[in-house]
Parts: sequence; C-alpha cells; structure tokens
Amino acid sequence: MAAKIKKGDTVVVLTGRDAGRSGEVIEIRPKENRALVRGVNLVKKHQKQTQNQEGGIISKEAAIHLSNVAIADANGKPTRVGFRVLDDGRKVRFAKTTGDQIDG
Repeated sequence: MAAKIKKGDTVVVLTGRDAGRSGEVIEIRPKENRALVRGVNLVKKHQKQTQNQEGGIISKEAAIHLSNVAIADANGKPTRVGFRVLDDGRKVRFAKTTGDQIDG
C-alpha cells in the first residue's frame, strides 16, 4: 500500500496536547504506524554524560501515531490524502480539500 505520509511532509497534529501544531516529518516507522515530527510531542530525557556528549535533561521528539496527524494543504490546514494515476502512468498524492497535487 502506498504511504499517505512521507518523510519531509508538513503535517498538522489533530489530537493530544499538541493539537493544532504543525511540523516536518523527520522519520516514519511503518511497522509501528508512528512518525517523528520536528518540534511536536517533545519529552524530557535524562541523559547520562558520555565521552562524546554532555549529560543533563534534554528535550527530544517522541513518536506520534499516524492517525493523529494529517498532511497540511497549501493553506496550512489538515487534509486527507488521495491518489491519482497521471497520464504518464505515475501514481501521485493529492489533497482532498483543495485537489492540489502533493508530490511530483
């Protein structure tokens, strides 16, 4: 099945404490149905000092379920994703709200 959300997409969080915030997808974990989004779902991690990096409490992104994010359309609003096959045989994603092509 084709991926509706890919690395590099701008997404909007739909539910949870970060609802309404948007960010770029850093990583997709398809087996877990989760994604890492830059600047969203930040958690504090107590890091032990090592030879290469200093210790302390750091903030990092935690994975968020794909059902809780939606791709942002041209207006920055969340939209669902559909697929179209173009005349040259390529399958592309498009935004359901505006009808604009997302990739390629």
